[in-house]
Amino acid sequence: MTAFTLSPVPEIRYGAGKLADIAPLAEARAGRGATVLLVADPALAGLGITGLACDLLGKAGIAAPVYDGFHGEPSVADIDAATALARQHGAGMVIGLGGGSALDTAKLVACCAVSGLAAADYALCATPLPKNRLPVIAVPTTAGTGSEVTRVSVFADSGKAKVWAWGEELKPDVAILDPELTVALPAAVTAATGLDALVHAIEAATNKQANPGNDLYCLKAISLITGNLERAVSHPDDIAARGAMLLGSCYGGIGIDNCGTALAHNISHAVANLAAIAHGRATGLAMLATIDWVAEGNRQGFARVAEAMGAEDAAAGYERLVRGTGIAVAPGLAAVTPEALAREMAAPANAPMRKSTLRYPAVADLVMLAERFLTLR
Repeated sequence: MTAFTLSPVPEIRYGAGKLADIAPLAEARAGRGATVLLVADPALAGLGITGLACDLLGKAGIAAPVYDGFHGEPSVADIDAATALARQHGAGMVIGLGGGSALDTAKLVACCAVSGLAAADYALCATPLPKNRLPVIAVPTTAGTGSEVTRVSVFADSGKAKVWAWGEELKPDVAILDPELTVALPAAVTAATGLDALVHAIEAATNKQANPGNDLYCLKAISLITGNLERAVSHPDDIAARGAMLLGSCYGGIGIDNCGTALAHNISHAVANLAAIAHGRATGLAMLATIDWVAEGNRQGFARVAEAMGAEDAAAGYERLVRGTGIAVAPGLAAVTPEALAREMAAPANAPMRKSTLRYPAVADLVMLAERFLTLR
């Protein structure tokens, strides 16, 4: 059997109503009467979820100033603003509540609040992360990024290019998976984030770093997501389906934390530098456009994926699922040319995802693959 090493997994608390654990966990890690910064998705205030979290903390005597000023994926300005709020209030912990944007922001704020450095200083690992960062609790309200268990934070730099920070210090201490927090997610967002999570698991199980230990998480994630995504889209109040999606997303996050991603993420990160398109949708469509091409270079790996999906063929099974969710398949990016997208795919920031693809896309392949993505229907 292939030798491998698996990264530690944060404490995971799963189940309906588990948000209630947030106060005792905060007290245990930040201290009685502490102040914690709550980084929350702005949409959660109107749903009452941000208020519920603040109430739970407040009843335990924990003050929780809220940062929810970002829109879409986080920028260096968002992270720096949240860091300033954490320092202003002397926060002893950071809690991320929401999708990947909130969680990625919270993780890097926990570092910046201690180091005094700006988010930009950590872009592309330019500066080592502080070893004594603030404790972090991550509470996902979407089943997509798996950020609650990963050691990466993705954000936009001052030029709006997508960059990332990486290191063990970014991994949360605790992940709370409460499916009740996901039932209000709109169908289109449920579909897009679910496909993102599925792509995480597929790529981590089939790229150059894939290993048998990590496959335990990846293949289970593929099975959970494939079996429950359409149900979660069509029956949003189904707690069992929502719970399966959260677990699938979490396991997919563990998968990419250990083995990384590949071509579909190379494309989605590249296109984000050219046009406004949600990450989950871009990643799901990028996989749709390229899965058959990638699978030709790893038939054994994709046979395992197909088995986990309950399909005879991984590419066909994936396409059936994508179209079954009702997600808009055409990217709608008329202003983006294949040549421009190919240049971004070849950029140094996106090189790791390209290099990890087992069927390595040569320069001549990039325009063809970009055109496949842009002409999806």
